[in-house]
Amino acid sequence: MDNFKDNSLLGDRGRTMNFVNLSFIMRPAIFILHICFCNTIFAQSRDTSFSAYEQTIPGSSIKFKMVPIKSGSFSMGSPLSEKGRDMDEGPQKTFSISPFWMGAYEVTYDEYNTFFQDEAFSQNTDMDAVTRPSSPYIDFTLSMGKEGGYPANSMQQYGALMYCRWLYKKTGVFFRLPTEAEWEYACRAGSSSTYFFGNNEEQLDQYAWYSKNSGNKYHRVGELKPNAWGLYDILGNLGEWTLDQYEENYFQQMKDLSADPLVLPTKRHPRTVKGGTYKDDAKEVRPANRRPSDLVWNRRDPQIPKSKWWNADAPFIGFRIIRPVKQPTPVEAEKFFDLYLIK
Repeated sequence: MDNFKDNSLLGDRGRTMNFVNLSFIMRPAIFILHICFCNTIFAQSRDTSFSAYEQTIPGSSIKFKMVPIKSGSFSMGSPLSEKGRDMDEGPQKTFSISPFWMGAYEVTYDEYNTFFQDEAFSQNTDMDAVTRPSSPYIDFTLSMGKEGGYPANSMQQYGALMYCRWLYKKTGVFFRLPTEAEWEYACRAGSSSTYFFGNNEEQLDQYAWYSKNSGNKYHRVGELKPNAWGLYDILGNLGEWTLDQYEENYFQQMKDLSADPLVLPTKRHPRTVKGGTYKDDAKEVRPANRRPSDLVWNRRDPQIPKSKWWNADAPFIGFRIIRPVKQPTPVEAEKFFDLYLIK
């Protein structure tokens, strides 16, 4: 297929994205977007230090840790020989990934609830692009724990992205969800084995909460061992949202040696979730495993229309955030959120 750099391919939404260098591969019912978030679209100065740091949420005592993920190349997906492999995990492709910081832990309830309770923010007319989150009609922790380091859960991708938008407004630092490729690159931490620690699933309970050791519930973040790059619970505990529209034929539609690949979302479902959950068997808790979001996750929501914030039946879904090395201008940041927050 020919590559295009014409934003008109995305209609009115695409024409607003003039700050992005777009290279599209046109496919039936889908566009594949290759974006270099760090090296192409962001123009502000680079932070001179590239090391782990703590970010405080202004107006609170809440802090979270960000760890550096250096640029590099890796083979995404799984080989035919990998135990538990699904057909949507290949053929493997080699991609290059730009550097970013990533949350050492899944976003916690303490962090997410600071957003949820920020009435002054949502009522500020200068920030009217952020609408107040709707309350879930059930306890979305299902008696598994809230404050004190438990991961936030049950939100739809929309809620996770709105948190990123709020956090940007509060801190002046642009955060977002990782792309599927960025997530897998960070999870693998330089490895090419079934798991980031090797091929022996008997060691998985040292690094991940899954069906064998979770007791059918999620746990406080950071209780088990991290991967080599300092990421805790990157496998198991909660499945984690990525930016990408889920596409079963992802690898067939991506070009080998691409930089920072991304499947541009055109609708709210399905989006890609990575990492496996506390409910899953070991074969689902692999870096290469891919899961599409499912409307069934919100089937018990009695609201009409159903909430765009919550998944009433998915306490196993959460997220973690990344910070690109280069930051966008305010206009660029708002255009990013306008593109991804499909209502």
